[in-house]
Amino acid sequence: MDWEYSDKTKQLFMDAVHGRPGTHLGEIENPDGMGEHGSIACGDAMRFTFRVKRHPSDPTQDIITEAKYLTFGCTSAIAASEALCSIIEQGEYTPISALSIQNSDIVEYLGGLPEQKIHCSVMGAEALEAAVFNWAQRRGVDLEALGIDLQGRDTEEGRMVCKCFSLTEPYILRKIKELNLRTIPQITNAIKAGGACSSCHHVPGGLQDLLDRAWQGESTAAASDTPAAPVFPLVSLEAPPPAEFSPYQFAKKVEKVVEEFVRPSLKLDGGDIEIVDIKGMIVYCRLQGACAHCSGASRTLKKMVERILRERVDERIRVIEV
Repeated sequence: MDWEYSDKTKQLFMDAVHGRPGTHLGEIENPDGMGEHGSIACGDAMRFTFRVKRHPSDPTQDIITEAKYLTFGCTSAIAASEALCSIIEQGEYTPISALSIQNSDIVEYLGGLPEQKIHCSVMGAEALEAAVFNWAQRRGVDLEALGIDLQGRDTEEGRMVCKCFSLTEPYILRKIKELNLRTIPQITNAIKAGGACSSCHHVPGGLQDLLDRAWQGESTAAASDTPAAPVFPLVSLEAPPPAEFSPYQFAKKVEKVVEEFVRPSLKLDGGDIEIVDIKGMIVYCRLQGACAHCSGASRTLKKMVERILRERVDERIRVIEV
């Protein structure tokens, strides 16, 4: 699937991957703050580092002078990371005031993002929070005394709701309220929960139950003020490929994406992948090498291989291990 990106998003991406002056792809050596968010297994991950000009007496007045990132992700992940670094550097933020930057600011800077790519902007905001927490530890700043609680927010303990992406009930509830998420598709677009096997959508204690709990007591009219996320029709997984592709073209597209985006990552760990068959929207795969005997093989297929194919070919694709 070809995503409709803004001209600014495409330009930031191209500038970054070509290492043009003024871009931020990289890592600051001995940073004053470092934070990570996401997982390579999920297809998106980010490490965010920054350097400050230290205030001689009050560390809360440190000014961020340089920001960089490393990311394993798509066009929107790279562009959103570039946007975050630019916003921070241009605004002369302190680490604490930088916490006011929201994912909506990143989306606005980019001139918009596809609904299915909003999670890339959320990833940047979460990595920033982790980096500020790290800076506070290094500089001896008591965030709690300032009314800021960041510790453990990314890995909040609690009942696991989305097992595919290891997201807990406290985390999902917090993001529902923070991002004003009103539907399951909006949750998936923002934080990926429910975006793989979908089994957590309507089970007791699942995403719909969390939505009901988060917005309990609000009127239907108030909830309707938020635009609904797009609803996609149910399709058979063995339905024919999209109209713009013949079965042969669809198979070649899948093979091309696997060759360019999946296989290189697996080979870094001594693994490989074989496409055994393609029937409709189902891609039958077999992991090879070191990955074939890994206890996390099924998770790799579902959380990395399937995610990449759904983002770059067709969102209806399912990957089955054989």
